[in-house]
Amino acid sequence: MTPTRFPIRLLLVTLVLPVSFALAQEGRGRGARGGGAVAEAATAAAADGKKDDAKKDDAKKEEKEPVLSVTEHEITLGGKVIKYKATTGYMAMKDAKNEKTKANLFFVAYTKIGTDDDKVDLAKRPITYSFNGGPGSASIWLHMGALGPKRVAMTEKGESLPPPYKMIDNDVCWLDQTDLVFVDPVSTGFSRAATGEDPHQFHGFNEDIASVGDFIRLYTTRYSRWPSPKFLIGESYGTTRASALSDYLQDRYGLYLNGISLVSSIMNFETARFTAGNDLPYTLFLPTYAAGAWYHKRLGAAYANADLPTVLKAAEKFVQESYAPALMRGDALTPAEKSALAKEEAALIGLPEAFVLQHNLRIDIFTFTNQILADQDRSVGRYDNRLTGIRYAPGTNGRQEFDPSYEAVYGAYTACFNDYVRRELKYESDLPYNALTGEVQPWNYNNVQNEYLNTSEMLHRAMSRNTNLKVWIANGHFDLATPYFATDYTVRQMGLDPAVRGNISLTFYEGGHMMYMVPSELRKLKADAAAFYAATLKSAGVVP
Repeated sequence: MTPTRFPIRLLLVTLVLPVSFALAQEGRGRGARGGGAVAEAATAAAADGKKDDAKKDDAKKEEKEPVLSVTEHEITLGGKVIKYKATTGYMAMKDAKNEKTKANLFFVAYTKIGTDDDKVDLAKRPITYSFNGGPGSASIWLHMGALGPKRVAMTEKGESLPPPYKMIDNDVCWLDQTDLVFVDPVSTGFSRAATGEDPHQFHGFNEDIASVGDFIRLYTTRYSRWPSPKFLIGESYGTTRASALSDYLQDRYGLYLNGISLVSSIMNFETARFTAGNDLPYTLFLPTYAAGAWYHKRLGAAYANADLPTVLKAAEKFVQESYAPALMRGDALTPAEKSALAKEEAALIGLPEAFVLQHNLRIDIFTFTNQILADQDRSVGRYDNRLTGIRYAPGTNGRQEFDPSYEAVYGAYTACFNDYVRRELKYESDLPYNALTGEVQPWNYNNVQNEYLNTSEMLHRAMSRNTNLKVWIANGHFDLATPYFATDYTVRQMGLDPAVRGNISLTFYEGGHMMYMVPSELRKLKADAAAFYAATLKSAGVVP
């Protein structure tokens, strides 16, 4: 399959969901007239049938909808007080016959409460469905880091404060723009497969799209949001999910979106898989290596005094004009050509020229994270290569032992959410909240040999059919999980018609994968989000 095509259509895994739970009325049996064995047998059979029906009804009665916690709150945003309702709990996802619960999806929804002076018109009030990625990540990161009414307090660099961790009002919460629904896919957060159900039936690309898409359809129906402008926001693998959902929701339910926000986007997995014969990641990661080398002051003399934009521009130029064409030539490169390339590459990424030559000009992600500060016995983060961690085994070149940029935030987010959901949202559960779990592995990417998952083609289809769909993509310059230049490449390779090409906008931040953990970038992200919502609603003729 070509890099930008993904012809396998989504399997329409149907979790047909309930709109009402009224029980079928119990049929009335007729008494037998007259005597005889046949009549007695008929009477007995009818009685047994009634008992079986009664047992089925009792079983149905036991499967009640989960009880939701509903609380009311207020927050001040931009000098204006916004009253809102928080709805927390499970949505039961049924089987095709609408009889048996297959899974319980945990969600937290924030909806604005109207007042006499500020009434809520659902036809004008946007609703945004939010999720993170992994696969295996709960929605906690966008929820408690950028969008929701509470956020985890961070340092100016984007790291947690020392424990006990602190949670504060989020004065750049998105509730002034849109209602928010945070959903945790099966096996993440508090979401679980139902008793007796194999959770792996939800652990795959098509399976995940179906279950999350069906949740969105059901929530939209139950809470009367079909008239509302509808948006998705995903982060990391959540952008894979969101871009595919744009196509799935249109095809499966006729649910057309107004906008999609992709935070730290990855749609084409060929751009991030360091495998034999695939040189694309080596080229697309290099500008982010340069950003890390700039931050840690490891650049060569030619760039030692340059600012970040200058360094990134130089790295992008090198990749497009020299590095990528050279890798295509492979062993046809002369020793002199390889030496010249290694010298320029080393100056940009902060590693020794001899080391770059030894690796045949190809530096993968974990070689970079382990080697850039090897002389200090430190590694740098995958999610944010500004952040550093102590090496367990200094001097080794193996896979990164842990990601310091993940450890810098994991404990704080988990602690704050577990406190918040119980103390303020009044939701009790003894289950562990799986912020990022390995329980979904192995994940079914629905691939075949030599094929990479590429959902940009699904987004292409959705935008071609829904020409009003707007897409905003946000990436951090220090993110090695989903490098910004890989995102830029993917968008440029989508082959969009000029009529809709302008419907995609990209913004970049001086942060990592979760750029919003840096307070200055969090405010920039909110300002960019406000502009995106305003422009999208204006194009739809909606005046909030």
